[in-house]
Parts: sequence; structure tokens; C-alpha cells
Amino acid sequence: MLDMKWIKQNHERVQTAANHKGIDLSIAELMERDEEKKRFLQETEALRETRNKLSYHIGTLVKQGAHADAELTKGQVKEINERLSVVEAELAAAEREVMKLLALVPNVVSPDTPFGRSDADNVEIKRVGEATHFGFEQKDHMALGELHDLIDTQRGVKAAGTRNYYLKGAGVLLHRAVQQLAIDLLMQKGFTLLEVPLMVRTDAMRNTGFFPLGEDQTYQLTEADKWLVGTSEVPMVTYYANEIVNAEHPIKLAAASVCFRSEVGSAGRDVHGLYRVHQFAKVEQVILCKADPELSEAILQEITANAEELLQCLELPYRIMAVCTGDMSQKTYKQYDIETWMPSRGAYGETHSSSNLHDFQARRSNIRYRDEAGVLKYCHTLNNTAVASPRILIPLLENHQEEDGSIRIPAALQPYMNGLTRLAVMDE
Repeated sequence: MLDMKWIKQNHERVQTAANHKGIDLSIAELMERDEEKKRFLQETEALRETRNKLSYHIGTLVKQGAHADAELTKGQVKEINERLSVVEAELAAAEREVMKLLALVPNVVSPDTPFGRSDADNVEIKRVGEATHFGFEQKDHMALGELHDLIDTQRGVKAAGTRNYYLKGAGVLLHRAVQQLAIDLLMQKGFTLLEVPLMVRTDAMRNTGFFPLGEDQTYQLTEADKWLVGTSEVPMVTYYANEIVNAEHPIKLAAASVCFRSEVGSAGRDVHGLYRVHQFAKVEQVILCKADPELSEAILQEITANAEELLQCLELPYRIMAVCTGDMSQKTYKQYDIETWMPSRGAYGETHSSSNLHDFQARRSNIRYRDEAGVLKYCHTLNNTAVASPRILIPLLENHQEEDGSIRIPAALQPYMNGLTRLAVMDE
């Protein structure tokens, strides 16, 4: 959570961030509750000090034989204890209220973040490749999946309900191939690969900034204090929770994991095919570095470039969007989305996201390092989706389709597909 002193010094900026991110929060109320908490704390400490002095004095009076004065003092101690029990209860309630409000305080946004209300206000800053157009009647990824027996959503629904699917045969190979390609690219760049827990405690979700505002998007295991993660960012950041790390060089972590998302609030949106599903796989980049804004900005560009390199390997047209305030999460300081051209939609669709969080997660997770002077500081944390599948299969299948329905496999994927260069139609 942001430091309370810093919040007070920058209350207008923080309130603006809350307003633009659509978070129902009054910073003025938070500051009032914090002052109230301080008053209760001061009274509590004063009462305890007075009680301790009087209790010590009772012993002296008894030794002196001043029993009447001792009894009178005991009565004073009793009154103080009665008042103390009331004030301690008020203090506890005030502390809970302050913590509840603090949990809603958003990260401020970078000066170059565009203002807007939704993803419609995101700003394109770069475009690579030309949108694919065909001289024949194109098929969408579901038609191609059926033609090549790659995808089965009907049985997915039968087994697990809406927005579920089976991948089959070459569909599974493609799903795994794009992940392994991403892993190999990241390992070449010095990332340490982790296998991470998919179930985490509430604290892990809260400390990484996904709770309290993202609880409705997360599946809970009701018999335990556990949640299924929607990204390996959560366990990777939590890996260093409550630790002092060596941040002389940026700490680069990567993980390939299954992810889960409830998609509450998306009823009727993207119901066709593989765009918005409950279970998917991601290769995620997470970097921890010194609290140097110039350094973390450079790393943001670096991890975004890593995702671009993957898309270029997949030979897919894409564009980079500067995410506006209204489309950003509570935890984010600056964000890019990468959208890949999806012919069946006649538009770009989001496939990757890069975020710089500054020290927002590290404060909540208590991840610190010592600077050159030995002073403890909170790290900056960043994350990026190197690839998410099966969503990436949409542009991969659609952009590389041929007139007869065959699908060309990009050269970079062929080593992961046992040398297969194309998916031919079934009757060839």
C-alpha cells in the first residue's frame, strides 16, 4: 500500500487517480479516519501510561501502610481500565476502517498515460506489419479448428460449462509450441524459469494488488484460504515477499502456467471461440529492480520488446497501445497493451499487456533492497504477458490460412511442431 504520509502530501494526485480509474474512494475520508485513529492511539497510550504509574504507586502505598489511599488509587485504575477498553475498541475499529480504505488506494499514473474512460480511449503508439487481407473467403479460427480437428468447444461446455474447450492433436501442439518458444526466448535473455503454485493465499492476491477489487474475477477454493491465480505474476512477485533482495541487477523471472478467470461482467461479450475463456495458459515475465523511475521505464520498454519479438517470430501484424487511465487497474503506474490483428474480427484484439507498477506491489508485499548507502528501499516491479494461449491461436490460425483451408506454420514454430511446415486439410 502507498505510504500514508505520501498520500497526504499528494492527496489531490491520488484522488485524481482513483477518479480516473473508477475507484469509489474518498481520500479526504481516509485522511479523516487516519487522524481519528491517531487520536484514539494517543489516548490509548496516555491511559496505559497513567494506569501503569498508578499501579506501581499502589504497591508503594501498600508498603507505606496507606491502605485507604491504595484503595482510592485502585478505584482510579479501575475507571481507567473501563475507559481503556472503550478506547481500544474504538482504536481497533478505526484501524480496520483505515486499512479498508488504504486497500482501495490506487497507484498514481505516469505523466504520459493518456486520460480516458475505457479501452476505446487507448492511444495507438506503434504499428508493425499490415493487416492481413485475403483474395478468398476467409475462415475464422473456429471454422479452421473444425476443419483440422483442433478445437472442440461443445464437449468443453459439456464437461465444464460455458467458455470452456478442448484442444486436440495439432491444436495442442500449437498451444504448447508458442509457450515453449516464448520460454526459450526469455531464457536467452537471462530470465530464471519458475514452476509456480496455481493456488495462493488471500494475502498473496491482496499484496500483489489483485484484491480487493478483483475478487469477483477470481475462483476461490471455498474450503480453504486459497484462490486460483489468473496470472503467474502473483506467485512470482510473492516469491520474494517479506524479503530483502539483492537488486544490484534486475531480477528477471518467468513462468509458464495454467491460469483461471471467472469473467464476471463479460456476459454476452466475445462468446464465440477462444477469445475469452475461463482457463488458459500464459508465459509471464516479472522483473524486480531498484526504485529508479528511469530504470523501470527502460525495463518496461524491454519486456514489451520481448513480447514484440515473439509476435514477429509468429509473423503476425500487431500494434502497441498506450493504456488510458480508465482502462488501467488499481495497481498500475503505466501500461501498454499489444493487440494482434484478427481477420475474423476485422480488428486488432488484445493479446499481451506490459505494466510498470513502481513500488506499489513491493510495498504491499514488503520486498526491499539496500541502496548504495545501505538504506532500505522498496523495489519497483514490472510484468508482461510474453504469450497467452489459446487466445494467440486466433491470429495464428487466421492470419496463416491458405485458400484451400491449409494453415502455414511460421518457421520459428516448426522446430516445436516436429518439423511440420503446414497443417493440410483433412482430405489431402
